[in-house]
Order: sequence, then C-alpha cells, then structure tokens
Amino acid sequence: MGYQHSVNGQRFIFPDLPALFARASPLRSGDQLAGIAAASASERVAAQCALADVPLADIIARPLIPYEADEVTRLILDTHDRAAFAPIASLTVGGFRDFLLAAGAETLAALRPGLTPEIAAAVSKIMRLQDLIAVAAKCHLTTAFRNTIGLPGRISVRLQPNHPVDDPHGVAASTLDGLLLGAGDAVIGVNPATDNVAATTTLLRMLDDIRARYDIPTQTCVLAHVTTTLRCIEAGAPVDLVFQSIAGTEAANRGFGINLALLAEARDAALSLRRGTVGNNVMYFETGQGSALSANAHHGVDQQTIEARAYAVARHFSPLLVNSVVGFIGPEYLYDGKQIIRAGLEDHFCAKLLGLPMGVDVCYTNHAEADQDDMDSLLTLLAVAGVTFIMGVPGADDVMLSYQSTSFHDALYVRGVLGRAPAPEFAAWLERMGIADAPATDTIPPRMTPALIGLHDG
Repeated sequence: MGYQHSVNGQRFIFPDLPALFARASPLRSGDQLAGIAAASASERVAAQCALADVPLADIIARPLIPYEADEVTRLILDTHDRAAFAPIASLTVGGFRDFLLAAGAETLAALRPGLTPEIAAAVSKIMRLQDLIAVAAKCHLTTAFRNTIGLPGRISVRLQPNHPVDDPHGVAASTLDGLLLGAGDAVIGVNPATDNVAATTTLLRMLDDIRARYDIPTQTCVLAHVTTTLRCIEAGAPVDLVFQSIAGTEAANRGFGINLALLAEARDAALSLRRGTVGNNVMYFETGQGSALSANAHHGVDQQTIEARAYAVARHFSPLLVNSVVGFIGPEYLYDGKQIIRAGLEDHFCAKLLGLPMGVDVCYTNHAEADQDDMDSLLTLLAVAGVTFIMGVPGADDVMLSYQSTSFHDALYVRGVLGRAPAPEFAAWLERMGIADAPATDTIPPRMTPALIGLHDG
C-alpha cells in the first residue's frame, strides 16, 4: 500500500509506512546517514501531509517491523489495550494531533494503554515545538522509591558524580558538591569507568553509606550493565535501582547484551530486596536517538520512531526513571543544536504521552555543532514542558564520559525561574539540613541558604 501527496505541483510517492515515517521526520543527520531521510523540504512537507491523513488504526494494523521478527514489536502489539484505544480509533494522525491539543490531563492518562509508540512518533512528526510542549505539560506520571518523583510543579535532578578512574573519594566529593546545591532527588547515579562487580560494589557501598549516614530520602545507582548488577545483588551489595540502556528493536537490545527476559529477571531481583520506603519502582533506563542505527539494527525505520519504541520496553517494567541522552551519541545522528533541541522535545513528548517518568540529559558532544546556549534553550523548553528530571554534573562537564551536560547551578536556575521544587521528601530534607530555606508555599521551591552556598563557593 503506497501513500502520496503533491506539493507545488510535484507528486511524491511513499511506498510504505516506514518510508512515509522516515520522510516525514524533521531533518536529522542520522536519517540522512541511513539513506532514508527526505531529499528536500518539499518531500518532507508532502510526507507530513500524507502522514496526517493516515488512520491510526492502519498504524496498528501494519507494524513497521514485522511481528514475527522482533520481540519489541510483539510486546507492543500483545500489550495494546484496544478498549483504551477505542476513543481515538476513528481518528487520523492529523485528527489525533487536534485531539491531543484539546484534551485534558485525565483524558490523556486514560489513553496511555491504548497508544503505541508508532502512534506517538507519527503525531510528533506533524507537531511544532509548542505543540510538543503544550501536550507534554499535561501529562503527569508519579513514581516512587525513597521519595516521590514527577509531581506537578516539581523537577528532580540526577546527581551524576562520575570519576575517570572510579575513585571513591572523587565520587564522594562531587556528591557533596551536588547535595549542597540541592541536586540528587532523582538519584545519585554514577557511570562506572570500569564495569565489574568489585568496582561496582565499592561504589554502591560508598554511596549507600553516605545516604544512610545523612538519612537522605533518595536512591543510589551505579550504572553498570544489568548482568553486573545482578551479580552484585547475588553478592549482597546494596542495590536500589537496576540500570540498563535500552533500544527500540530486539536486534539493538541484543547489541546491548539484553533481552526482555533478562530485564524481567533483574526487576524481580531488585524487588526482592525490598529497599524502597515509599514505593517499589526499581528500574532506571536510558535511551537515545541513533543507538539502533549505530548497531545496524534499525530495520530501515527512522531513528525517532525507533527511539519511541524503546519507551514500550521501558513502560513494561514500571521504571522509577527514564531519560534520553539526547545529544550524547554524536553529530552523526543529531548534527547541531537545532536538531538536538527538536529531538529532546520529541523524546520527552512521546515518552510522557506513553506514560513514562521521563527525564532528558540536556547534552552534546564537543564535536557537535552545538554550544551551551543551545542547551540553555532546550533546558528551559523542557522545564516548561514538565520534564521529570535533568542531570546535575559538576561544572556541566563530565570528566569521565567527556561530554557537556547540565550543572547543579543549571538546576537551580530552572527551579528558580519557573518556581519548581525538588521531590517533596528531598525538599524537606534540604530544609532540615539547613541547605535550603523553607518555601513560602507548596508551589515555590526552597531557596538555597546563602551561607552554605558561600561556603561551597569558597
């Protein structure tokens, strides 16, 4: 079945849904690298117009990646709730956009089980940035472990105290830096330079000691491979969250050394520890546009749609946190600041629409055509859109992963300008420890205590 549309008297023909989705995607270098992007702006507009007329039911009936060839496709279709889909079953992609802009938060929440990632990706391709922001801002999802993440009017921070040689003293110093500036309510999470049980366990015990000593209502995580974390659990290490990078195809996940069964095993193992105090969301996932293409595992599907399919994997395991490391994979996939900004808002919109506690690592690599002004723009737009959490990296410069992200001060900026508070249990801890003053109302974030900030700066 083909699709076609004319622009300025020129007719464009798209042979199937994967081609139509790819040509309708806003320009990005990854789709160009894959040879599936629109060849011109006219072709892109034609594809977007044709996509707007596609019935949502056709997207479900014609999987972009065959059911028999991919376990992610099977997960998407086998768990699809047709009763929840019924209110929009007669709509086209364009009609669904109009529906989303008019719908209230309760309607969007009820719709989640009836949405597939391909539907979310399709509608995002015909939305402008303000549409992506307006709809995402109405999508709320709350998760919990030792504190409560995702409440309206709040934004959390992953404290990311990475160290190039996993020196516990260096990690501890960066952790203290972040805590004194109000970061860490999403998670204190370290990317280990060495992925083995010994190094991971050392960091896990050190972070848990800090958390317990100061009675910090948060969770810790060492972002080792899921198999390493499983071995740490077996050895008795204090594991709060199980981390894993995931992708939107079975083949790409195989490249990460995982499958759905392994993720289920890891979740069961973490739940068995019963370490949560206010909730039992124990998984932490990271995603990123371009990961499937870099593994030659994209099946000819555009990178943004493949990214959205990763959210079906994440949703299945009820995670505490999910984030897109949007600019981390490099300019081969997102070339410049404009492409990174668009991708970050797409990822956030699709994930929130599907029902995920979505954060974004507002970031770029040093060989991308982007700078910190671009990141300030994306950070502000995401915060307006209700992003669940962002990263807090000392000086915004990750010395282990060698990329640029957001700093502890960036989090203070966005909390202050938009009146966003940390997670409630963590906000109360900041006040109790004298790190922040009490807020005047529940809707105003705590003010960082000047004396402590001065001490930190000194």
